[in-house]
Amino acid sequence: MALLTVILLTYNEEVHIQRALDSIGGIADEVYVVDSYSSDRTVDIAKAFGAKVLQNKFVNQAKQFQWALENCPVSTPWVMRLDADEVIDKGLGDKIRLELPLLPSDVAGVNLDRKHIFMGRWIRHGGRYPVRLLRIWRRGQGHMESRWMDEHIVVSGGRTVVFKGGFADHNLHDLTYFTTKHNQYATREAIEAINQKYCFFDRDSSFANGNASKQALAKRVLKERFYNRLPFTISAFGYFVWRYVFQLGFLDGRQGLIYHFLQGYWYRFLVGAKLMEFERAIAHLKDKDEIAAELTRLTGFDLVAERQRARL
Repeated sequence: MALLTVILLTYNEEVHIQRALDSIGGIADEVYVVDSYSSDRTVDIAKAFGAKVLQNKFVNQAKQFQWALENCPVSTPWVMRLDADEVIDKGLGDKIRLELPLLPSDVAGVNLDRKHIFMGRWIRHGGRYPVRLLRIWRRGQGHMESRWMDEHIVVSGGRTVVFKGGFADHNLHDLTYFTTKHNQYATREAIEAINQKYCFFDRDSSFANGNASKQALAKRVLKERFYNRLPFTISAFGYFVWRYVFQLGFLDGRQGLIYHFLQGYWYRFLVGAKLMEFERAIAHLKDKDEIAAELTRLTGFDLVAERQRARL
């Protein structure tokens, strides 16, 4: 009996897509690739593997994946999310194949422990392993929360369990790609923080009310109720020291220093700087449509259109 459908989002992922698809070859009964109109060989590689390809204009990660859930005709009882630069090792694949059919009916989702590979090195310290993420859920019992950044799958109607094993985020691109991607992430996270304060979009509270892992929920609460309220010039440096010294990030070697500095300090500082820039630009505005228009101009994301969609 068909058991598991895997959904991947892609945009110009020809470097990664074959590796990701090969890693799920032994566990996926159906594979859907939802592509944002790639200009490289991503779609051809996916089709050659046997994946069903749908295409949709990209707004943000959360909306794209929720669109996938609503438009991919999934027929299996379980659904899995996998990013194109992620890999499921054979041991975890075997565990999923053998144990997923045996889960009791009150289990609605499965968390996986992800490790991060950076510049060829497994980043084991600095609070980066394990990162526990809900990646498998029963069809119809999971949805993607609506956020501009740090989005998670939320399940309802049952409890969650953990499958431990080899699950890796291993992006093969260079540091220029890494910093460019995190610059875009910083813009999206600043938008999310602005929305938390001004509420010009509806905020999704389902994460706190669902079956999120304790790790993920604790991180969200600490970030929104404590970290985001500190001056970014203090919080970004403090976060880096916490990760690199107290969480032993220095044990990750030179690659670890680069990673923890860029992702744990530079990125957090950049989010704060962008948030300051955006808040100054909209400080004189009271109307939420005007705020959305100004942020659209500054960020390049069409937030005006998103407000209009929210009203429909």
